[in-house]
Amino acid sequence: MRCLPWKLSACLAAAALSALPGCRRDEITHVKVPKEASAPSLARPANMATPPGAAGDGEVPPPPVPTGASALKWTLPRGWTETMAGGMRYATLKAPVTGRIEASVVVLPGPAGGELANVNRWRGQIGLPPIDEAALASARKIVKSKAGSVSVYDFSSGGQKESRVIAGMVVASGNSWFVKMTGDADPVAAARADFIHLLETLRFEDAN
Repeated sequence: MRCLPWKLSACLAAAALSALPGCRRDEITHVKVPKEASAPSLARPANMATPPGAAGDGEVPPPPVPTGASALKWTLPRGWTETMAGGMRYATLKAPVTGRIEASVVVLPGPAGGELANVNRWRGQIGLPPIDEAALASARKIVKSKAGSVSVYDFSSGGQKESRVIAGMVVASGNSWFVKMTGDADPVAAARADFIHLLETLRFEDAN
């Protein structure tokens, strides 16, 4: 580099800067991603459980459907119809009343979380807060049937659109059976007498 005398000081400063390690462009580091790196796989990990009913390894089978003497039976009130599902939702029952109303028979293995947990789940479905063991005992009504004593609960929600749930619970042969009717308050009230009569007809008997 030729420097005129009047530029000599500027040239010396530029030369000094170029000699410093931190000022050399050649030492800027670049990170390179190897070409063989690929995007993360979206496949299900081998140790992740598959939801019940889904295909694939690790499938969790649904609980066996009770049959024979361990299967719950009932007599439908006049005008009622039923659809047998065969799974945890064992049957869907339909009352001959208009409005939003649904009745079902559900079976779960073992204690199914216990009576209090299930009652609070039903209360939560119609917007009611949970209760404790003391309130559970006060709310419980007993209906006698050939299947044994049926614990019956009847709850109504507040508000302009009142909802109601009536549910009976029977534990027998290692299974918990829930016969439940829920919907708007007026249709449930219209079907209540028939529903209680249905609970009275519950029984276990060999189909053969």
